[in-house]
Amino acid sequence: MNHSYEIKSDAVVMRVLVLGIVAAVCAFFVGCSSTADSKQRAQAAGPHPVSVAVAPVRKQDVPIYLSGLGAVTAFNTANIKSRVDGQIMKVNVREGQDVREGELLIEIDARPFQVQLEQMQAQLFRDQAQLRDAKLNLDRYVALIPSGSIAQQQVDTQRALVDQLEGTVRNDQAQIDSAKLNIVYCHITAPFNGRVGLRQVDPGNIVHATDTNPMLILTQLQPIAVIFTLPEDVLPTVAKQMKNGRLEVEAFSRDDQTKLATGKLLTIDNQIDPTTGTAKLKAVFDNQENKLWPNQFVNADLLVEMRKNSTVVPTAAILRGPQGTFVYAVNPDKTVLDKPVTVALTQGDTTVISQGVNPGDTVVTDGQDKLQRGSKIEPRAGPPSNGTQNGPVTGAVRRSPGGSRDWHRSTASEPGIENSGS
Repeated sequence: MNHSYEIKSDAVVMRVLVLGIVAAVCAFFVGCSSTADSKQRAQAAGPHPVSVAVAPVRKQDVPIYLSGLGAVTAFNTANIKSRVDGQIMKVNVREGQDVREGELLIEIDARPFQVQLEQMQAQLFRDQAQLRDAKLNLDRYVALIPSGSIAQQQVDTQRALVDQLEGTVRNDQAQIDSAKLNIVYCHITAPFNGRVGLRQVDPGNIVHATDTNPMLILTQLQPIAVIFTLPEDVLPTVAKQMKNGRLEVEAFSRDDQTKLATGKLLTIDNQIDPTTGTAKLKAVFDNQENKLWPNQFVNADLLVEMRKNSTVVPTAAILRGPQGTFVYAVNPDKTVLDKPVTVALTQGDTTVISQGVNPGDTVVTDGQDKLQRGSKIEPRAGPPSNGTQNGPVTGAVRRSPGGSRDWHRSTASEPGIENSGS
């Protein structure tokens, strides 16, 4: 009996030992897991650097543009019509051909006018002979007056006949000049350098001076003009700058992406449209590459001035709060500080700052929504996202080095020149 009791006691002791070992192992793992969770929670509670895009504050020259909508207008357009009645004998130009001033375009049958000219010349010859005879008779009559052999009335009648025949001769000469002019009109020449459009008639057709449709249209393409509009508020500034020299105008395509040509501002219209509050301006372009065509819709950018040595930041860096405009400036320890700034001008993706930051400073251009004063940051490369483009739009441009541009609008006041940030 005692031996059996000892065996059972040993078994119980072994079970207790096994359970104790298992409990210790479980407690160890639970303790490790708790320690790891505590470390993770501690790490999570600490500040994380925010990944943001940054850009330096620069000092550079800033071009000031005024943008307007316009249309291309030919300097000269001629509807080529016949000034005489006749048959077209020859068309000497092709559709779309560039012609020079004085170049022969169309020939009309001049033979009827040549015959008329010869008739007028024969009539003039006859009337001149009659005039000579009348003058000789007048001289004879005048010589007989002292002797009383002829009445004064007969002399006066002969003098009147001479005057009448002189008038007839002059009329004949006018008829001859008219016939010669009709012959000239039979040879239609280009009144200026230009490009021939689609012709409306072919050789063999009869044309009349009273025809309403032209035989062809000639348009001058070089140079060519662009008429565009600007708000009346900017006219004093433009007029003032024009006194200092001719202003540059750039013409861009309908989608405002492709630069077509560069020209000069020619003039400002002499009145303002009261319905729109805008005035028309006319610019001239050499158009050597024929990128501008009459009635083409374009966007015109007038370079008003170049602001030298301006302090500029990307427009994406500008934020607006209850206290006005501000930027997040980057400190040397990679923390940020919100600095109030005064905006002098916004031109596309470039903003001119009059005070608040200095050239050489670094500002945040993307990711500002995650920042506050003292936040740690991790600068990253890459352009700012569209979400950081703030503010209303009114009309400026952003250009790329290739000549194309993206349409952004200036937060400047309507003249596009001055804007003091609040």
